[in-house]
Amino acid sequence: MAAVLFDFSGTLFRIESCESWLRAVLDEAELTFEERELVRTSRALEEAGALPGGASPTRLPDEAAGLWEIRDRSAELHRATYTTLSRQVPLPDPALHDALYERHMTPAAWAPYPDAAEVLRTLHERGVGVGVVSNIGWDLRPVFRAHGLDAYVDAYVLSYEHGVQKPDPRLFALACAALGADPKDVLMVGDSRHADGGAAALGCGVHFVDHLPVTRRPDALLPVLGLLDLTD
Repeated sequence: MAAVLFDFSGTLFRIESCESWLRAVLDEAELTFEERELVRTSRALEEAGALPGGASPTRLPDEAAGLWEIRDRSAELHRATYTTLSRQVPLPDPALHDALYERHMTPAAWAPYPDAAEVLRTLHERGVGVGVVSNIGWDLRPVFRAHGLDAYVDAYVLSYEHGVQKPDPRLFALACAALGADPKDVLMVGDSRHADGGAAALGCGVHFVDHLPVTRRPDALLPVLGLLDLTD
């Protein structure tokens, strides 16, 4: 195996809970919610699908219907989609919707899965190319740097930087080219059978993990190292 490509959200990292997300923004704004109201509002934001990397909307409002499927093709589309979803939930200050969006891009909002460092470090030490291929609308590199994982990543291929999003094979092809690897010698690891499964069209192997909270998924990435051993 020449290289391994990883998805970001739900694969290597997990976004904080909706409640933690809202609480952090309210604290920054020095606003206080009664606890019951905070829980109710965070649940409404979750149902609206307002937290990128969190749950999908239970219902798409008309204003976001045309944005949802193409939201990761540019930074502008990504922000417009998620702030539109957020605004379905009333907040005491309209500026909080943009503050919520800004919060989700901070390293503090993300936690690596417990085995992510071990897997990335081992691949790096064995000379296997490591790429991150993500449908996203912002630069995730600072998240990797803040959590000490950037040194193990050889290439980042982000949808908004190319105007192409998974499962389009072109995004995976860009990643393989960046790593100088034949797709047939590449494994794609992700949590979405639809999006990440697009790598199979190039001939890449595909391995799936479940999009779970970090406390409930301690070692799902470790089998990747076993797959590497099988190809040595």
